[in-house]
Amino acid sequence: MIAVRTETVFHVYILRLEKMGALDVSKVVHRHQGWRLITCIWLHAGVLHLLANMLSLLVIGIRLEQEFGFVRIGLLYLISGFGGSLLSALFIQSSISVGASGALFGLLGGMLSELITNWTMYVNKVAALLTLVVIIVIQSGCGDPPTCGQLRSHWWLSLWFSSWLFVLDQASVWMEEVIPILNRFTFGLVLLLHGYDANDHCSWCHYLSCVPTSRWKCGAKSIFCLVSGSDN
Repeated sequence: MIAVRTETVFHVYILRLEKMGALDVSKVVHRHQGWRLITCIWLHAGVLHLLANMLSLLVIGIRLEQEFGFVRIGLLYLISGFGGSLLSALFIQSSISVGASGALFGLLGGMLSELITNWTMYVNKVAALLTLVVIIVIQSGCGDPPTCGQLRSHWWLSLWFSSWLFVLDQASVWMEEVIPILNRFTFGLVLLLHGYDANDHCSWCHYLSCVPTSRWKCGAKSIFCLVSGSDN
């Protein structure tokens, strides 16, 4: 599929993802399908993408759930995933988005925060840090293909956001730090539903979701990134 240039195959592939709930900004804004901001988290663009996410989820998700409980980790996963989808929708409006990278980086943020706060309790600190680094590298290298791009920077937004959720335990600090973050999420959602396009103020941001290579081309206004190669 990579070696053969077949726009029809890609078109059918994209249509199937859209039907299953992929994030399509035009449908969110004009058809009031805001649920796509959540459903796209559970869709993947291929086997490699799925395996990378599941590996990361098994490594960090089970450990965090055992320590902090299903409810807290579940909320962290959903909030981080929603935040990543929202940021992608504001910047990537010419293609669809799928994947749980934002949610997984939210869990990574939780793991990083837990590691920092309990640093003295870890016997093998190097192994814990290497685990985080390896998962980050896997997620960065096995992201979505050019036809279903996710904004890479939303991973770091989720990472930063979730680290605060674990470090801040006092209610007063939650009011000072977490509530403003949720307010920004609300503000971003309002902008999205009113048709705001962040690319109008950032001419190069679309390259964060699709980096041109010898195998495909990227266009700020094109829905599909064409795969170069032989036609046969």
